[in-house]
Amino acid sequence: MCSPEVAVMALSAGLQYKMQKQQAQNTYDRQKRQNDIAKKNAIQRYAAEQLKIRQTAKRFQEKGYEAALKGRKKRAEFISYAGGRGLALSGSTNRLLGDYYRIEGRYKASLDRNMDINVSQYNRTLEAIQFGQESQSTYLTPPNSNLLFASAALGFANNYYNFQNRKENEGIK
Repeated sequence: MCSPEVAVMALSAGLQYKMQKQQAQNTYDRQKRQNDIAKKNAIQRYAAEQLKIRQTAKRFQEKGYEAALKGRKKRAEFISYAGGRGLALSGSTNRLLGDYYRIEGRYKASLDRNMDINVSQYNRTLEAIQFGQESQSTYLTPPNSNLLFASAALGFANNYYNFQNRKENEGIK
């Protein structure tokens, strides 16, 4: 039969093991929650950025369409005006008509350049979102019951041998 001191040390070691195991599990659960939050946040930001770039692309597409309609209308007005005045579409009148095409082309090229800038910014924003998720995520350390048990057993053994040494030094059996 063991002495009451040894029984208390064993119970204490068992309780410490149980508490350390629960603490490790709580830490692991907290790390998983943090990673889930980071992932959900990144998904929401991805969705917002995708919506934003789609809206921008649609807006630029509509502007291009409006420019094409306006260009066609102006060219039709010019051709009908020139035809009504008895002017042939040659020489200087063709150059004037070419100006309408050139202005429309420059405007559409400007829209394309601006859209390219927006797409480039979108890609950089996606990279930043990914980096943000990685920085908000934590490394998962699952609880290791075997290591915790071995640590508790070694702690108990250390306490037991210290107790035995103290008994021998005091001359108690």
